[in-house]
Parts: sequence; C-alpha cells; structure tokens
Amino acid sequence: MMELLSPAGSPEAVIAAVQNGADAVYVGLDDFNARRGAKNFTNEEFEKAVRYCHVRGAKIYVTLNTLVNDREMETAVSAARMVSRMGADAILVQDLGLAGCIHSAVPDIALHASTQMSIHSLAGVEAAAEMGITRAVLARELSLEQIRLISKHASIETEVFVHGALCFCHSGQCYMSALIGRRSGNRGMCAQPCRMQYSLGGNMDDYPMSLKDNCLVEYLQELEDAGVSCIKIEGRMKRPEYVGVVTGIYSRVLRDRVRPTRDDMETLRLAFSRQGFTQGYFKGDKKDMFGVREDADKGEVDRLFAAARKKYADGERDRVPIHFYTVVSEGKNVQAIAFDDDGHRAVADGPVPEPARHQGLTETYLTDQMGKVGGTPYRVVENKAKTDPGLFLTAASINELRRSLVSALSEQRGAQPQRRSLPMPPVPKNVPAISDPRTIFQVRTAEQLTAELAELRPDYIYVPVMLMAEDYARLRSFVDRGVHPVAVLPRVITDEEGPIVFNALTKLFDYGVNEALVGNLGHVMLARRAGMKVRGDFGLNVFNAYTAEMLHGAGFLSATASFELRLAQIRTMPKPLDMELIVYGRLPLMVSDQCIIRESSGRCSCQNGAQMADRMGSVFPVVQEFGCRNVIYNAHKLYLADKKEDLLSLGVWGERLLFTTESPRECVEVAKGYLGLSDYQPNTLTRGLYYRGVD
Repeated sequence: MMELLSPAGSPEAVIAAVQNGADAVYVGLDDFNARRGAKNFTNEEFEKAVRYCHVRGAKIYVTLNTLVNDREMETAVSAARMVSRMGADAILVQDLGLAGCIHSAVPDIALHASTQMSIHSLAGVEAAAEMGITRAVLARELSLEQIRLISKHASIETEVFVHGALCFCHSGQCYMSALIGRRSGNRGMCAQPCRMQYSLGGNMDDYPMSLKDNCLVEYLQELEDAGVSCIKIEGRMKRPEYVGVVTGIYSRVLRDRVRPTRDDMETLRLAFSRQGFTQGYFKGDKKDMFGVREDADKGEVDRLFAAARKKYADGERDRVPIHFYTVVSEGKNVQAIAFDDDGHRAVADGPVPEPARHQGLTETYLTDQMGKVGGTPYRVVENKAKTDPGLFLTAASINELRRSLVSALSEQRGAQPQRRSLPMPPVPKNVPAISDPRTIFQVRTAEQLTAELAELRPDYIYVPVMLMAEDYARLRSFVDRGVHPVAVLPRVITDEEGPIVFNALTKLFDYGVNEALVGNLGHVMLARRAGMKVRGDFGLNVFNAYTAEMLHGAGFLSATASFELRLAQIRTMPKPLDMELIVYGRLPLMVSDQCIIRESSGRCSCQNGAQMADRMGSVFPVVQEFGCRNVIYNAHKLYLADKKEDLLSLGVWGERLLFTTESPRECVEVAKGYLGLSDYQPNTLTRGLYYRGVD
C-alpha cells in the first residue's frame, strides 16, 4: 500500500497527522527548509516528535530542502547529523552539494529528492538515484500517464503530491520572489508573488498566476496501480486541524479502497480551497485551473476544526499490532512476552500465583485482562495464555504485567538508532585562476543572430536547441568567425518530449555542434547520447562549491553560478570547474506549464508573447518556451558593464550576456557596451541580487 505522508509545521500537527492515519510526517527545523515561515521545530521538540512517531509506527522526515551557501554547509551537515542521531527516517534535499555532503558524512540515513530538484522525467529520477537518493518527489505538473511511465521503470521510489497548493512555476525554478523582494523561494522565504494581482492589458483585477489547490483523493487507486510509493499532502503552513481533517479523509479512502463521498469533498473544500480544486495537471487538461482563496463560512470552519481537534487530542489511535503470550504455573513467577511485527520483543515477570479460594484463574479471563490496551497506540492481534488449574492472580498484578510489557515495547520502538557519523568531504579545490573571462552571447530568437552581432566575435554563442536545429544556417556567420556554438536545452523536457530534443541534438552533432547547455540533471544523459559534452546552466542552482564539485565529477565542462548569490560569495567560492556568470539581461523569473499568453489574448499567439504588469507599474514580458510553456522575465535588465573591476575579481571562466526580448540592434549595442566599444546602457536596469543578496 502507498505511504500517506502528511505535513507537520508544529508538534501539534504531528499528533493531528498520526492520530488521523498518516504513515509518515515531514517537518522542518528552524533553518534550511522550504517553509522557514512555518513554526518549525526546536531540537527538543523534534526529538520528542521522533519518539512519538516511531512508537506509533509512523516515520518522520526532515526537510533540509533549500540552497545552502559555502559558509552554511558545515552547519547544515551538522543539522543532518543531529536528526540522523535522533532517528529521523529520511532527509529531503534540494541542494546537490548538500546532498553529496550528507551522503558522505551521514551515510545511514535515507535521502529523498525534494520537488525543488525539478525532477520531471525518468532520466531525472535515475540521475538522483546515482547520487544516492532513495526516493524522488516528482514535479507537480506531471500527468497520470507520465507518473506511471516514471514509477513503473524507476530504480528508486517515487512520491507524488496529491493535495494542497500548486506553485505556478516549476519548483526549484522560481526566482520571482527573490529578484523582486529578496525573499528567495529556493531559500525557504517565498513571498508568493503568484498569488498577487496583475494586469494583462486590462484592469488590475486579474490573478493570472493563482492556481487552485490540487486534489487527487478520487484517484488514489490509479496512483497505486501506477507504481507510486508515497502520496504527499501539502501544508506545513496550515493549522493542525487542517492537517487532521485532510489526513483523515485521505487515510480512510486509501485504506478502505473507496471513493470519497460528497461529504468528504465538501469537508476538504471547507478546510481550505481556492474556488474549488483542480486535477488539471494529473488529467493533462490545463484549462480552468485558476482560482483564489475565498472566505468560507467562519462558523462552519470553526465547528469542523473544533471537532477535528477533539478527535486527535482526546484519543489514541490503535495503530500498532502486537502479540501477547502469558504463562501461569504453580509455584513460579508469571511469565509474559509481547512482541510487534517489527522485531521488538519484551519479556516481563509477574508474581507467583496464589492458590485459588474459589474458582481458579482461567485462560479466557487472563487474555481478557491482558487485551485491555485501550488508550495506547497498540491493538492486540494475537493473545494466548496458559494456566495451571486452581491458581489466583489479582487484577492489579495482571494489569501491571500488561503495562510493563507495553512500556518496554514503547521504549524499544522509540529508541534512537545507532548510525555512523563520518567526516565531511574536503573543501573542493580551485581550477587555475582566470584573468580574461570568455565572452558568451545567448540569444532567444532567430532575428537576434545577425552578422553584425557575429562581427563582435564572442567566444561562445548559446542558442536554443530547437531554433539551432531548425535554422542552423543563421549560425554560419558566427561559426565562420571561430565562435563556438552551444545548444541550449529547455529547463523542462518530459519523457514524451525527450525524443524531439534528442533528434534535434543528433542533427546538430552532424553539423559539428558538440556542446549542450543543460539546466536539469535529467537532461544530461539525453545530451550525451547525442554525442554532446555538457555545460551547466543556472537551473542547476549552483549555490556552493560542493555543487560545483559534484558537476565536475559528473563530467561537466562548466557551470553557471546562481544569480541569487552575491558577487562576494562568488569571489570566495572555490571553483573546481570553469564557472560562468550571467552579467546582462532580463533574468527569468518563472517557467510554467501554464500559458499566460493564451489567457491574455484568448487564443494561442505564442509568436506575439504577452506583458504582465504589477501594481507598481513594472511590466514583465512573457514569452513562449519549448513545449507550449511560458517563461516570465524580469521587468528590469541586469546590467553590469560599468562594474568591470568587480567582475574581473571573481575569477570566473565566462561572462554571459543573456538576450531575450531585445531587438537585433539592441543586442549589438549592449554587446558593444560590454566590450568597451560604446557607452550604451538600458533605460531600466538592475544590479540583480549580486550586491544585495537574498534572505
């Protein structure tokens, strides 16, 4: 049966989840988790939560699923050591470098790939498995067919979100909150800009990025048949009562193998919804997925939550099956054994029985008394007794015997495991310092590939793979001048789309192109099968030297430093492989399977794009991405041409100019400015996060 995993943003939520049938809970500590705004757990609270869960047969997972900088790495690994020692069953990770460090330093605890790793293909799951990951949380954008293909063939477990909030952007690829307000979603501080109002050319009354909550309670059997190992409920920011209500319904539907009732669906809606629920991604129909939070009837909600609170606070669910064997012999101490199905075993001695004055002790009476485990997490599934005739035991002595066995079992079940704690991997070593960075131009459209731009002779030209394959002739002016072409892969390539990209890559390899820029680990094998060497794009979120070292070990030629880092952090970061930096352009805020362009115009008009304005008047261009996806770009262009000294001090291998919505003429003028051939600069510019950093 699939594991039911519930959120727990507080100790009370742990109780609510477990008492309503959760097989596991996931919690966060004060730092290094993607919900730093939740109450989270102190060390003492976490230790108690581990014992509480394990006694009751539930697992507990810890979220260390944020990006970690070099100065924080040792502290993050120390947190992993602590939760491993206390008995956590797994750690969820996003940061590739942190995953590697934990796998080396704390090898006996399981690692799960967070949804922040953007795993959306079978190759992505297998790449995670090669890193020592034992379970991959799949992207929320996948359909049942895609989930089935991955889960049936994956070498590790898969986990699927079934209930709760949907991000507009692919998880781990959202930079909007960081670039607009310095609150990084990749650092657990998302300000949820997708829930705000924007104008798509009309009045400021639209919520073009606010999706309804996901709800797959009607499709649990289909997910189990697809080979999914675990289903997850979202909501560490939600109240414990919400956790109890949602967990209880999903638990019953899953275990009784029934469909939810109308009352169940209404209860879920009342607990929390955004104008109802959606199954759009799951069904492969992405229309009508939008909704905003509406206030429910407060009295109804209060009554629902009060009943939920009473249910989990006043009772103890009998979760753990146990077995009793009791022997009463004349002249000997009573002997009793209890054991569970997990290998724990307790033995206890009672008093020597007295001769009976009236009717002697019977085996029926003895088993009845021993079976009274109400108010504990246990249920007796086997209860045998043997007694010599004519003997007597007080009810109190039998009760004490039972309590002793139950207490001993609980002590064993809640005991901390013995696990290894090994040294951290050494700090990665630097490649030779770079004094003259390579110049890289990246374009988005065919029109930007002009002979005039080629005349500026960058070292590299990065071009979208499909554009390059469809119109390679436009690259001739660059290649003839010795410019090295690199095919840029989309950040999202599903298993169905993989053959399309692979065919384009093999076509380019025949043309002489032998390098690809990849922003997802799942795309590496795709590129290599086509004969390509790989470079790492910003989507890999290289936030520390250990991540760079991991990519170096995987054979990457270079990596792109995260643009959520400050220049000072990039300067001091050890660079075990060539590192490049995006130094100009509209930085991408989101990549989404939703189509704002269609929502804006009412029809498919990808070639025209769209514009989305916020309340401050900032205008965000929206353009088509591979697979009918959208990319939302920042309103302001990153500009650092006047910061040459700062850039040269970083020791990076390459400086990339990212051309997105610029006209061919503007591309040339910007490039000249960076090459010292003009003083051109854009009207609206930003320094990005390179000087101010993120929270």
